[in-house]
Amino acid sequence: MFNSLSDRLTATFKNLRGKGRLTEADVDGTVREIRRALLDADVAVPVVREFTAHVKERALGEEVSQALNPGQQVVKIVNDELVRILGGETRRINLAKNPPTVIMLAGLQGAGKTTLAGKLAKWLKGQGHTPLLVACDLQRPNAVKQLQVNGERAGVPVYAPHPGVSSEFEASTGDPVVVARNGVSEARQKQHDIVIVDTAGRLGVDAEMMQQAADIRAAINPHEVLFVIDAMIGQDAVNTAQAFNDGVNFTGVVLSKLDGDARGGAALSVASVTGKPVMFASTGEGLDDFEVFHPDRMASRILDMGDILTLIEQAEKSWDKDEAERMAKKFVDQEDFTLEDFLAQMQQIRKMGSLKKMLTMMPGAQVSRQQLEQFDERQIDRIEAIVRSMTPHERRVPKIINGSRRARIAKGSGVHVSEVNAMLERFTEAQKMMKRMAAGGGMPGMPGGRAKKAPAKGGAKKKQKYGNPAKAAQAAAEAANRKPSLPAGAAFGNAAKDFKPEDLNLPKGFEKFLGK
Repeated sequence: MFNSLSDRLTATFKNLRGKGRLTEADVDGTVREIRRALLDADVAVPVVREFTAHVKERALGEEVSQALNPGQQVVKIVNDELVRILGGETRRINLAKNPPTVIMLAGLQGAGKTTLAGKLAKWLKGQGHTPLLVACDLQRPNAVKQLQVNGERAGVPVYAPHPGVSSEFEASTGDPVVVARNGVSEARQKQHDIVIVDTAGRLGVDAEMMQQAADIRAAINPHEVLFVIDAMIGQDAVNTAQAFNDGVNFTGVVLSKLDGDARGGAALSVASVTGKPVMFASTGEGLDDFEVFHPDRMASRILDMGDILTLIEQAEKSWDKDEAERMAKKFVDQEDFTLEDFLAQMQQIRKMGSLKKMLTMMPGAQVSRQQLEQFDERQIDRIEAIVRSMTPHERRVPKIINGSRRARIAKGSGVHVSEVNAMLERFTEAQKMMKRMAAGGGMPGMPGGRAKKAPAKGGAKKKQKYGNPAKAAQAAAEAANRKPSLPAGAAFGNAAKDFKPEDLNLPKGFEKFLGK
């Protein structure tokens, strides 16, 4: 979503690197480029003006002029201002003291409210709550059915007394206000602690839709009203948000379709214009593609500084602790890293979601974005198929995999033998690296890694290898003719032939202690 904006800002900040002092012209040029980048990203003009004015004021102040690295200080200022216009701090759901907590969803048709309802319900269930979905969208064809399917996939019950309409030519028979009120009563009777009410939308803002949303709000008195907005909507996001804020006075914003390829200006505009925080973000089509919106982390992603905290949270949520402890013990005991372990670790990573999404959360991901876009996640499926085509003994002892076995494995996994060879070569390198790390050598090329020991002065040198047979024969002949500096046998010569106690000038009678 923010690729274009991130590229423009990263290129702008490159010009500030290495400068010991920033002139007013430098600041003006940087602010001008930031303004262009934000406008190209469809950020609302009033937000751009306010943002650049704050950045320029702070960049020309003492916090930059007295900084040891002015360029990095400007990046910090831009990061702080991005966090501010995105809401400042993470906003959580205000839970009711006396359950159930009522959450109402509002927004235009096509913004993704019904899908978002299922995602939010599944996320809340994972937090230990018992949500109930209420189907109040009785006007959009098959909206009730869609909510029921999402509820079934999320493992959450759905209150839907009316089936809604199945085509745009049917007239709605149910009253969404009554359904909403009865849904809250149903949740109270069956002791659900959270109610999520899915309401109807329109293709555009109109009085009828706003009146219906206002009537539902008045009937159920929700604790949270979440405005669901399509992050790809562009400049119209501000007008739509203001209309819904005036109509239903929403308490928070949810950005849907944040994984799209649009410019993403809506995310930077809505919170600043309406004064209402962005609370959640939908990042994909699956029910698990849903996350709490953290302004500081989103600002870090835009500035290509990564989002390690979200990556850690995903790992903690999906990682098998028993498997992690088993691998840690195996690592400490310096046991061999086998293909069985490799398969188990790959499955753990797959549980975290899209590998491409995880890689984009790493710092500096924009630099290699082109390679990331070309990354084929099906390659992981092929690697898993290769490993699963091996016998248990082959996975534990990969050295036994000869040519005929490789051909069988390639045929069983539907790949070429060259892919099997390449996978085994990469695994061998990984296995060697694991051994070095377990032995205390650290990662090669990383700080803390153990350096190779230089040969001792005067010690034996490693035998040099020659690719030319003639040179090898000549070197062998020279080594044979070279007279050794010490006779073979002991460090001080041959003990049987050369040792003479009288040469040591020892006291009289001391020779009996030498076995003579």
